[in-house]
Amino acid sequence: MPASASSLSASLPASATVPGPLSAADSIGLVQALKAVPDPRRRRGRRHGLQSVLLLAPQAVMAGASSWVAIAQWAATAPQALGVCGASPSAATFRRVLAAVDITAVEAALTTWVTGRQARARAQQPAGTTAAACRTVLAVDGKTLRGSTAAGGRPTKLVCVYDHAHQLVLTQVAVPGGDEVAAFALALAALPELADVLVTADALHCQRGHADFPATRGGHYLFTVKGNQPLLRQELRCLPWAQAPGTRRRGTGHGRTESRSIKVIDLDGTDAQALFPGARRAIKVVRRRRVGARKPSVEIVYAVTSLDHRGADCRLLADWLQGHWAIENSAHHVRDVTQREDASRIRLGAGPQLMAALRNTATNIARLTGHANIAAAQRTAAWSPTAITEALHAA
Repeated sequence: MPASASSLSASLPASATVPGPLSAADSIGLVQALKAVPDPRRRRGRRHGLQSVLLLAPQAVMAGASSWVAIAQWAATAPQALGVCGASPSAATFRRVLAAVDITAVEAALTTWVTGRQARARAQQPAGTTAAACRTVLAVDGKTLRGSTAAGGRPTKLVCVYDHAHQLVLTQVAVPGGDEVAAFALALAALPELADVLVTADALHCQRGHADFPATRGGHYLFTVKGNQPLLRQELRCLPWAQAPGTRRRGTGHGRTESRSIKVIDLDGTDAQALFPGARRAIKVVRRRRVGARKPSVEIVYAVTSLDHRGADCRLLADWLQGHWAIENSAHHVRDVTQREDASRIRLGAGPQLMAALRNTATNIARLTGHANIAAAQRTAAWSPTAITEALHAA
């Protein structure tokens, strides 16, 4: 017998309040958070509540659904083991309702939920962890939804904020007019707390305004420096790196050998410090990579940070620079390959962003319930739909 959306959502209680000095948002479960999203429809003629539709959709995505039709098929075949019966929303209902919903309100609700869960995870740091090592580090990065169509015929582009340590996508915002730089502050402004948070970003976001924004809320930055800041990059190149302390790392894997040399210099009193607001230290990374018997390649990368020597040592700065690219493998690659985002036929309006939010939510739930392999978590959900409800309870 088909599953009832209302019955299914009613069986998913909000998570219990977590003890300890956490934010108020930590007591808000996904069900409760989604209650804040306004229903765009008139009361007359409603057959399925908005919250039911919003809760069924990420559950279907957890099981591998990547279209409105697939979401509706999953909702219609949810087993009686979930304790529900009755009619479920059709593909047309999912498409119509989710295309009309206020995407900003949906993103805000999901951010409220996941930042609360992030706070709970942070509170479980092992005893003896230093303040620097347990610092929250967030990566800001853009992603293009290749199959979508935004205003002017361009594909939709989103800027995401990703938690390095817990591999959670905390929020995403649409890029206004295709300008990823303009969306940087919008994405960070959606977060409830930036005090003592370190923001990492690639060279595109190495902008003076971007350095100022975290500081206004008590945060810090770590930015890669490339050709879009030519004067700063030249000053960094001319620093006395030969005398600078550093560390070296070596690793092998996937048929390649790679070594990294990382050096750090204080910028107090240097010309480089005057070129970029809040800059306290510079980092130089020399990467040497050999694939098989090929000639090794060498790449030199510079970065600046507003953290002084008390905020992080050379090892942590190296970890955070390398960790920034985890968003590519742990978030973007998962959406592109495992969740088949690049093949999505949902193209118009807020639909592409809404589906991206559902994919982020499915991945976040998997991470929060201990799944390192999202493809394996998706297969488990497809084979055993009751595991989805259990995951929502646990998240």
